[in-house]
Amino acid sequence: MPIQNIPQPDLLPIDGTLRLRKYDGDFSIACDWYRDTDTVYLVDGNHTPYTPDRVRQMYDYLNRQGELYWIELREGESWRPIGDVTFWQEDMPIVIGDPACRGKGVGKKVIGALISRGKSLGYPALWVDEIYRWNPASRRCFESLGFRPCAATEKGERYRLDL
Repeated sequence: MPIQNIPQPDLLPIDGTLRLRKYDGDFSIACDWYRDTDTVYLVDGNHTPYTPDRVRQMYDYLNRQGELYWIELREGESWRPIGDVTFWQEDMPIVIGDPACRGKGVGKKVIGALISRGKSLGYPALWVDEIYRWNPASRRCFESLGFRPCAATEKGERYRLDL
């Protein structure tokens, strides 16, 4: 479910090669990402692959929380999903599901676009509920965009960005 009383855009263009596309209910796109034990480790801190039912449940939950998007990369004239992100004021969980696309600035561009969305919605601040201590790349990404730790959590830290 999109953010209450705010229409979710079908597309959020980021640049000529990257965009966010509103989640369409087809969770099967992501099943391979969440079977990859390295990806699951970044997401959960363990190496237990997700079943298709768990992927569906996760997307159902995220879609109720805020604006759920596929992160898509342009390849020629078509767009290929490479990850997912959910946006609401209290959190911004992001996964670059295609390992070949990690470490290339995709996450930074996506989070930058969502910061702009938050500003346009008049939010005074944005939060990331938890960045795990075993995911330094995520921590560096958010910190490079101005997010700062604001509270310790069981597995890492909560982050805040004042807009």
